[in-house]
Amino acid sequence: MRFVSTALLGSVRAASKANMQGVRTYASQAGNNKGSSKLLLATLAAAGAAGGIYYNQNQASVAPAAVEPVEPAFDGKQFKAFKLEKVEPINHNTAVYRFSLPSEKQRAELPVASCLITRYPITKKDGSPGFIIRPYTPTSPEEAEGYFDLIVKEYPQGKMSKHIANLKVGDTLEMKGPIPKYNWEENKVENVGMIAGGTGITPMLQIIRKVFDKKSSDKTTKVTLVFANQTEEDILLKEELDTYAKEHPDRFKVVYALDRPPKDWQGLQGFVNAEAIKKYLPSPEDKNAKIFICGPDPMLASISGPKAKDKSQGEVSGILKELGYNESNVYKF
Repeated sequence: MRFVSTALLGSVRAASKANMQGVRTYASQAGNNKGSSKLLLATLAAAGAAGGIYYNQNQASVAPAAVEPVEPAFDGKQFKAFKLEKVEPINHNTAVYRFSLPSEKQRAELPVASCLITRYPITKKDGSPGFIIRPYTPTSPEEAEGYFDLIVKEYPQGKMSKHIANLKVGDTLEMKGPIPKYNWEENKVENVGMIAGGTGITPMLQIIRKVFDKKSSDKTTKVTLVFANQTEEDILLKEELDTYAKEHPDRFKVVYALDRPPKDWQGLQGFVNAEAIKKYLPSPEDKNAKIFICGPDPMLASISGPKAKDKSQGEVSGILKELGYNESNVYKF
């Protein structure tokens, strides 16, 4: 088509040149103007047609390419394999595992708060195939492009955690999700109380980062976190949490509790008890408050009561019930 338009433009240029001679003759010989007028009109018409062809072709050549739709990284239905991009140790037994997405511009689209289901194949004792399946909470920012992060603590008897700890960069892990947990909405809860044990910090971190995101419209919600661990070395992401406390002293407070504290420890000692909850967390009478808890099963059993057998919230019991909390203001991750 470009060859045709070039040829046509060449013809028009030749015709225009010839016609300009006729125009000059027309100007000097006003009595002989009928033939020259017809020739001039024909030339202009041809030039207009050629110009239209050239313009349309030129526009087509610079038109932006159509944007190909990007397939979602997760569809909530099927397991997909994701490649391990890098590992960043946090302490002696916990690390951040970064997995890459198929496209560098792709987002994981993992809402706050949600989790992913991981699995890897095994052979059962009877020789039949099976899987080890465990949930993990992603901790990467919602706007992260091309990757997502999981914080994984390696437990001596943890089959999945040991499997992930043994992965090498370039290896893949099958995951499915996201599995919605608590649907966090900005400016809905005024006072947030959190009780976390060990890696139970991960869903709390999702909410904390969302609340204090600079782009968030939430500028008033207050958060108090009671974070329990065995030793000071076990405290995950302490630097980040302390930074939030320093930057938002009127809105964020973190209290650390240790089972085996050092001699000069200034925080809580031992298990999280009723006295600590009454001192630091919103009261059960606060109608604009919510208590979140996540940690080992014995911790939940003591403080909030376990989840139901079907993994639903179940009834609130334990210390929280004794203090007057109920199902309307307590959420168990």
